[in-house]
Amino acid sequence: MSDPQSDSIQVDLGERAYDIHVGEGLIARAGELIAPLLSKPETIIVTDENVAGLWLEPLEASLSGSAINARTLVMKPGEATKSFDNLQTVTDFFLSAPVERGSIVIAFGGGVIGDLTGFAAATTLRGIDFVQIPTTILAQVDSSVGGKTGINTAHGKNLIGAFHQPRMVLADTEVLSTLPDRERQAGYAEIVKYGLLGDAAFFGWLEENGNRVLSGDSQALRHAVMQSCRAKAQIVGDDEREKGARALLNFGHTFGHALEAENAYSSALLHGEGVAIGSVLALALSERMGLCPVGRADRLTTHLKSLGIPSRISDIGGADGWKPDVLLDHMRVDKKVSGGKLTFILAHDIGDAFVTCDVDESDVLSVLEESLV
Repeated sequence: MSDPQSDSIQVDLGERAYDIHVGEGLIARAGELIAPLLSKPETIIVTDENVAGLWLEPLEASLSGSAINARTLVMKPGEATKSFDNLQTVTDFFLSAPVERGSIVIAFGGGVIGDLTGFAAATTLRGIDFVQIPTTILAQVDSSVGGKTGINTAHGKNLIGAFHQPRMVLADTEVLSTLPDRERQAGYAEIVKYGLLGDAAFFGWLEENGNRVLSGDSQALRHAVMQSCRAKAQIVGDDEREKGARALLNFGHTFGHALEAENAYSSALLHGEGVAIGSVLALALSERMGLCPVGRADRLTTHLKSLGIPSRISDIGGADGWKPDVLLDHMRVDKKVSGGKLTFILAHDIGDAFVTCDVDESDVLSVLEESLV
């Protein structure tokens, strides 16, 4: 393990404020960081088979070193794990422990494990605490921070869930070295999102340093994760329940979730890949509506393609027969629909996003059609 080198950011939510720790060696320090939060030296770890095979032993050793007894539940990896059946599996495991109101459980994995474990924690005994230890880029910079938890249904992604903030987030960038290239690339799309929605200078830095981030350069990776977490912490602190500015974090997601739904949440399209394509579509729609200078979607496409990240619907395997009107139907059941109108995060420029419901569906269909070619 590397020598502990980490920074921290606070998500300012008053009495429910918590720290995001970012850096190398945090799994080795998990016991000492989590121990002060526990009412008694017991916890439950929920993880998946992939993470367990690589990092469970070091985490358990760290907890044991701080005299914390841990029980572990290992789930199947993949988006399909975010289901009602698996929610019951996790809550049954919690209750059989048994957990108490003062218990704290640990979500140790990517966004799927974090969302599922967080929702199980939110609903067990009407709410127990949990700690996020995210193990993917996507989870470290997005899903582990902010308290959104949930599961998927046949109607769409994350339509059943709750806002339930973690007590702490430990983003150990060292674990990212074991991610497959595709997972690393998909997570990178969520980093790019922060530049697109509110920080043009950061997007420019990513254009220059994206290869360093994806190759695992420790300094570049840590800067990218810190910058992303700092941006999200600020937004969540200002708008925890997504009544205003927090909706900006959905940049690319209205389109992306529709693509995932049409793909039945299979591994043929990872969430971050959907966000990458959705971000290009959001800029293309902004340009089409005359809201954004022409060329911004092409600039993003160039950056994504240079890193091997999908940028068009036609890049998705098996999308040949997809229809724009079917994708639009998926958007109509998105949880961001308001007053029967689709909500989009569009942009006046890179780094200047805004929320709107004033979108002509014919324009949406047009950009979808162009991306399918």
